[in-house]
Amino acid sequence: MATLEKIRSKSVLLIVVIGVALLAFIIGDAITNSRNLFGDQTTVAKVGGSKIDYMDYQRKREELNSQLENARRQNPAQFANYDTQVLPQMAVDQLMGDALLDQAVADAGIRTSPTQLSYYIFDQPINPRLGEIMQQLQASNIMVSSPREAYQYITNPTQYGLTEAEMAPFQQYWVVMQNETAKLVNRNTYQRLLMGTVRANDLDKKALYNDYVGTRNVDVAYKPYGNVSDEKYAPSEKEIREEYNNVKGQYKVDELTKEIAFIAVTIAPSDADKEAASQLARQTAEAMRAGDASSNKELRKEGVVVTHRKVREKDMNNGAVKDFVTTAPKDSVEIVTDNIKGFTVVKVGPRKVEVDSLQLNIVQVAGEGLATTTLASLNSGLSIDSVSSTSPDSIFVQKEQWISLYNANGATGALDASQVDSLVNANGKYITLVTSPNGSVLATVTEKSAPKTIYEFDEVNYELKPSTTTINEARVKLEDFLTANETAKLFEENAPKEGYTVKNVDLNASTPAVPRMAGMQSFYPDSRQVVRWVMIDGKPGAVSHVYESKDAMSPALYAAAVLSSYDDYVPLNNQEVLNSVSDRVRKSKAAEEMMGEYSSQTSSVASAATAMGVEPRNNASFRFARNPQVRDAAVVGQIAGSKPGEVVLVKGDSGVYAFQVVSENTENFPYTDSQYEQQYFQLVNPNLGEMLKGAKKYKNNIYKFEAGD
Repeated sequence: MATLEKIRSKSVLLIVVIGVALLAFIIGDAITNSRNLFGDQTTVAKVGGSKIDYMDYQRKREELNSQLENARRQNPAQFANYDTQVLPQMAVDQLMGDALLDQAVADAGIRTSPTQLSYYIFDQPINPRLGEIMQQLQASNIMVSSPREAYQYITNPTQYGLTEAEMAPFQQYWVVMQNETAKLVNRNTYQRLLMGTVRANDLDKKALYNDYVGTRNVDVAYKPYGNVSDEKYAPSEKEIREEYNNVKGQYKVDELTKEIAFIAVTIAPSDADKEAASQLARQTAEAMRAGDASSNKELRKEGVVVTHRKVREKDMNNGAVKDFVTTAPKDSVEIVTDNIKGFTVVKVGPRKVEVDSLQLNIVQVAGEGLATTTLASLNSGLSIDSVSSTSPDSIFVQKEQWISLYNANGATGALDASQVDSLVNANGKYITLVTSPNGSVLATVTEKSAPKTIYEFDEVNYELKPSTTTINEARVKLEDFLTANETAKLFEENAPKEGYTVKNVDLNASTPAVPRMAGMQSFYPDSRQVVRWVMIDGKPGAVSHVYESKDAMSPALYAAAVLSSYDDYVPLNNQEVLNSVSDRVRKSKAAEEMMGEYSSQTSSVASAATAMGVEPRNNASFRFARNPQVRDAAVVGQIAGSKPGEVVLVKGDSGVYAFQVVSENTENFPYTDSQYEQQYFQLVNPNLGEMLKGAKKYKNNIYKFEAGD
């Protein structure tokens, strides 16, 4: 009873504890559900109803990274400096294109037939994964040579002495590949159908033909606006606003966009850094005079790189190094360069005169005993043309093969020194270059290059970079500036006073990093983190903290201030838009004045040209379709629509034109239906991605998953 009373006395407390736990569970569940209802936490991007999940995005990122690594291995010179900041958005673009295409395929009800699937797997493979399956089979010592043979092994393993268990992973992989191939075929089918909708009708094709064969003999006088005076043709706020409304469609944006003021501080080595490098150069030279600099740990710790070189004179790219090495006596040491880029110190070694290439007759012999008899036969006078016939399956010959012993990087290692000596000293006899239980390589010299002087020397290089002290000083200065200028307005106004160059840049979530120049795919290193701050945390008026590029040789500091934010049209207060619209108004006002000035002097194009102070030009074969002489599209249209005789004065985008159509002509070119069908397609230049996207709203969440601070 006592125990029961204790339980009863605690019942209220238990109810409270259970209630709190239950409430926490309900609240937690509500929060989770609200995430699902009001924001998909794993969606990287979406267009309309098509979404990219984070796991799919990660797989695509890994795939692109792998492709880049392979490209770097195969072509290091081209891809060594490839900007990896573009990979995240590249992954999103590819996935979104696929998602839109798959949705369109589903909506159209496109399906791949078994016959189609078989063709695109066995006869015309289109899925790279099929090649991976075959490689994996071969790596497992199953030597398949075709997709059909691979399929036989995978689906009928017992027929080839294999077990179902051994082939189970391949069977699963095959099903994945098969499903992927069906999806690829579906996509290709829809793409062909969609692109096939962009077809010219007979009127379209005939219009293109007529625009090309119809020519005009036109006299033209053209006066460019040049630099229009802002003072003389100053636009009013009303005029600017009206012109902006006229051309507003040019400034439509598809995503939330933010205009920022951006500072990039490139940190150069200081005078103190330069003096420290010069001191290090002197220490390096002393160490080289005393012995081998490559063994000096203190120098290597400072970043000097020691290279032992053995090269021909023509392969020395540095002129100062070449001049010193080719003239100074052995063991001489000199600092040959010492500047803002760093220094180079050289110690001269021995010189030798050697041939840098040999032409050889090479005989490869399988089997140890056969090599001995073949060598004897060759040295007894048997020709290389005849030797392979003595044992066709075991002897292979290569005649007059040039072997380079040196190239631009030095000794090639194609032959070692003892092999070269043996060949040169054999006096035309064959020698055994390589031998093993499996066979031998026999060779003789048929021709030698002219002897070259080979220079041997030690070269020490040091690249000067800003010290930690220099970087920290630049950081402190920028941080002090940001502390004193905490609003975007102050940031933009006062940066030039402190010696900073401010760039106005428009960013959205699809911008891979801060671009160096408008419209260019060249970005500031490590500036993706700046875009992330702008798109996630940067409110209009806010100023960022200092961001740093980790490029060791060219370190940089960044800061940004958000000036404005918009998701429909770039506003008129955007400096580039304001400048462009204001310029249009000024040119229009200048054009009206010029038109009034020249209108009374248009009895002929020649008189108009005299009034303009320009030379008239004659375009004997003016075409509406192709006309490089007149660049202004509106003027081209007016010329094409004018009849012969009248002198027309018209204002264009870049200047004022006076023109007269002298005569019309029709050239005799044959009409080919297919040619103008193709020209129409090229003229329209359909964009598959934009056709699939249409008017769907695009939202990119990539910076919620990428490029943290």
